[in-house]
Amino acid sequence: MLHTPKPRTLRRLAALLLLAAATLHGTPAAAAGADDPGWTAEPASADGATARRPSFYLAGPAGTVLEDRLALSNTGDRERTVTLRGGDAYNTPDGAFAVRPAAASPGAGSWISFGAAATVTLPPHTRAVVPFTVTVPPASPPGDHPAAVVAAEGGHEAGVRVDLRVSGPALAALTVEEVSVRGHGAATAVVYTLVNRGNVALTPALALHAEGGLGGGSGPRTARALPVELLPGRRVTLTEPWPGAPAFGRVALRLTATAPGAAPATATTTAWFVPRGSAAWAGAGLVLLGTGALFLV
Repeated sequence: MLHTPKPRTLRRLAALLLLAAATLHGTPAAAAGADDPGWTAEPASADGATARRPSFYLAGPAGTVLEDRLALSNTGDRERTVTLRGGDAYNTPDGAFAVRPAAASPGAGSWISFGAAATVTLPPHTRAVVPFTVTVPPASPPGDHPAAVVAAEGGHEAGVRVDLRVSGPALAALTVEEVSVRGHGAATAVVYTLVNRGNVALTPALALHAEGGLGGGSGPRTARALPVELLPGRRVTLTEPWPGAPAFGRVALRLTATAPGAAPATATTTAWFVPRGSAAWAGAGLVLLGTGALFLV
């Protein structure tokens, strides 16, 4: 969501903080469970809108100031004091979306400011709408700058994703690297690394093509979307199950990763499969190891 920058001060933004003293939803809130902090944080809906936004989306040129609003709701029976901050977002090694602490957020997370409204006190059963700004530095490179708004209270933190794009050329570039085969039998899996070498977030898909071997499936497998969004400059290591791996022989394996706007990326490896309990594998394995990885199946 893009808001046209207006010349207003953070003091004036803080003054827009709204507290709805009416009971939420018109009914008493249920007692909070062990995993229920008793409050929520989410993007505020536009006036008159009924659909909820799953995240913030902001876009504009370098040097601009963007604006949006966060909605905090106290669903419990006691007062809550919530602190607000921004944080840089990143992929964990297995591809999950995570947010860095404030002290380790030199990127887009540090561009987010709540001004005087960085600490909000919520009486029971009330809702607050808190404005914030995102000040994009003049020298910011174009592309996606993932971040999040983080609300914290009583040892509990809730993050709301901020998808921020700085205007300019967008480059979608993906590579697949470090392919290896692990396990055996029905537990065989292909391990590989995906690297986002562009400046926009990618939603990749993977296709596996195997040639050779006996007693298992070969040929191409239909590409499937991966359960990860790969952020710019990040790398993730993923595992692709291969329950139909051949039972015997040499297999040439090719992985092809694709993503909207990016050229297909491929990587190859070779593996040998030998049935467990085979008396022949010990002597043959010495030769086979020179041309690829050896797996007992």
